[in-house]
Amino acid sequence: MRILAGRFKGQRIITKKNIPYRPTKSLVRKSIFDRLNPFNFSLVLDLFSGSGIFGFEAASRGADHITFVEKNSKAIDLIKKNSQNKNNNIIFSYYNADAFKFLKSCNNFDLIFADPPYDNENLEILINSCLSKLSVDGKFILETSTKHSFNNSVKQVKFGESQINIWNN
Repeated sequence: MRILAGRFKGQRIITKKNIPYRPTKSLVRKSIFDRLNPFNFSLVLDLFSGSGIFGFEAASRGADHITFVEKNSKAIDLIKKNSQNKNNNIIFSYYNADAFKFLKSCNNFDLIFADPPYDNENLEILINSCLSKLSVDGKFILETSTKHSFNNSVKQVKFGESQINIWNN
């Protein structure tokens, strides 16, 4: 998997088959970041990080501080390894933690991306928690399966089985 644009364009992100995650496809990532252009987000939270590709794309486009939250310790270890050659004055923070517990005690972010397992039954709690942690003019992006629908204040874009939901603060 490669970073699509920015200062780290083309750099590979190492992934492992024995870690249970579903990386966001490059077409979906491109669409998300096209919608975030111009990219003016300094503090980025990548929840349910998996491979960390969303956070690395944000870092490549100019974010100053990326926070990765992932419950799987092997995935967090791999994210740490992948961030080693991407310093360029970027602060990376890593939390091997449950996303819901993390959201109860964290500060606000300019951009929050969450890609929970598609069978997650706590999406409304996740949405409300993330929206409460957005900075002024922040955005929250939630990747779900297309079977989910939300209120009218959200933009939705569908990609096969995946759906991107975007909230503005």
